[in-house]
Amino acid sequence: MDYYQHPSAIVDEGAQIGEGSRIWHFVHVCGGARIGKNVSLGQNVFVGNKVEIGDNCKIQNNVSVYDNVTLKEAVFCGPSMVFTNVYSPRSLIDRKSEYRDTLVNRGATLGANCTIVCGVTIGEFAFIGAGAVINRDVPAYALMVGVPARQAGWMSEFGERLKLPLEGHAEEICPHTGTRYVLRGRTLSKEEPKT
Repeated sequence: MDYYQHPSAIVDEGAQIGEGSRIWHFVHVCGGARIGKNVSLGQNVFVGNKVEIGDNCKIQNNVSVYDNVTLKEAVFCGPSMVFTNVYSPRSLIDRKSEYRDTLVNRGATLGANCTIVCGVTIGEFAFIGAGAVINRDVPAYALMVGVPARQAGWMSEFGERLKLPLEGHAEEICPHTGTRYVLRGRTLSKEEPKT
């Protein structure tokens, strides 16, 4: 075993876990899960069978990653944030055939206690504020806050708010990395620093 597993954690047979990952107290990983390298699963995390977690993800305490959720590389899931996989659940009705796919792209941050309603795609390096409820797709680099969540700005890959309007034509250079962020309409993209 080339990853750490706390004695209280349960990893079902068949689960794929990458090198250098850390599985802490009272975690349960189902047998169909695929977990990348250097992933941290905090206390009381649950990972379902039809789940894919990319390299370098950090999943904080009390998060359940249910079936049909995909986390790309370096996603941060804050404490007690929530994923769902059925849009209109009822205890008396079996809706396993109605699971909706949720995709969280590379580098996104999902703040503490936020809720991600199933069936959405969250763009690269998007930043979901604590307690926000996401019920529609989120653009790359967008800062989302509130219930239901609305876009409040843009975030750099470094994790700081950019001083750009929500839409229009503008640009800003990150003082930490030298990366240029260019806003065209309602789409933000980055350009690497020139060497």
